Amino acid sequence: MGDESGGISATFRARTLFGPTLPYRLGARAASAVPAPIALAAARAIGIGAWAVLPTRRAVVARHMGRATEGGLTPGEARRASLEAFVSYARYWVESLRLPRTTPAEVDAHFTIEGREHLEEAHAAGRGAVLALPHVGGWEVGGSWLVRQGFAVSVVAESLEPREVFDWFVDLRRTFGLSVIPLGPGAGTGVLAALRANHMVCLLCDRDIDGKGVEVEFFGEPTTLPAGPATLALRARSVVLPTAVYFDGRGHHAVVEPPLAVERTGRVRDDIVSLTQATATALEGLIRRAPEQWHLFQPNWPSDRLNSL
Repeated sequence: MGDESGGISATFRARTLFGPTLPYRLGARAASAVPAPIALAAARAIGIGAWAVLPTRRAVVARHMGRATEGGLTPGEARRASLEAFVSYARYWVESLRLPRTTPAEVDAHFTIEGREHLEEAHAAGRGAVLALPHVGGWEVGGSWLVRQGFAVSVVAESLEPREVFDWFVDLRRTFGLSVIPLGPGAGTGVLAALRANHMVCLLCDRDIDGKGVEVEFFGEPTTLPAGPATLALRARSVVLPTAVYFDGRGHHAVVEPPLAVERTGRVRDDIVSLTQATATALEGLIRRAPEQWHLFQPNWPSDRLNSL
C-alpha cells in the first residue's frame, strides 16, 4: 500500500503537476511540512477566517448548536460554539491532508477508544458492521487507526466535481488503507459486498443529501435521514454501531456504542424506519458530547430552509 517515500502510493504521486487538484496537493504539502502544533495553530486561524467571511453558514451552524444543546445557549454562546465548529472543521482538513505523512506512532500516542469490544464482537461474527457516524471530529484519523488494528475498513465518499478532485481524494484515503465506495447508484451493492467481506463500513448518517431518506425526529424536530445504513445492515444481517471520533487535545478519542437493537417484524419498511430512528437518537447523544465539533454547515431541517428565505 505504501512505499519508502512516506507511505504515498505511486498513483497518488503520479497525478498531474497542474490542474484542479493543485490547491489540494499544495495544501497537503504545506500541512505536512510543519510540526503538528504549528499545523493545528494554522487550522485554527483558517477556521476563524472562514467563520468571519461566511455569515450565512455561520447562522446555520449557530442554529445547529442550539439544537444540539436543547436551546441551552445564549445567542453569544451559540456564536462562539459556531466559531469552534469552523475551527474543528479546519482541523479535520489539515489532519486529513497530513495523514499520509503522519507516522502510526504519532497517531497511536494520542489515540484512545471506548467500546472497542463492540468492533471485536462484530468482526468475530463475520458479517461486518455499519459504523454510523455524525460529522464530528476527525473520522479520517479514526479510520486509519482501525486499519492498523487489523480491521478491513470501507468508506462511502460523496462524488466531487471535477472528477480529478474526486480521484485525488480517493487516492488520499487509499494511502492510509481505506477502501473507497463512491456514492451513487452502485454504492448499495458496494456496501453490501464490503459487509459480506466482514468490513467495518463507515457511513456519515446525520445528513440526507438527496432528500429521499426516512422521516425521523432528530433533535426534537422532524427531518429525514438516509435510509441506506439501516437498509444495508438489515440486508447483510449485520449490526449498526453508532460511532464518533472526537478531537481530544492534540489527539483523538473514539467512542463505539453497543449495536442498536433491531426487532425484525417481517415488514422490511417498518424495520428500516425503526432502525433509522434509533440511529438518529444515538447520533444525538454522540453529537451532544461535543457539539462544537459538529461539522454540519448545511440546512438539515425544514425549518432551516424556512429561516433562509
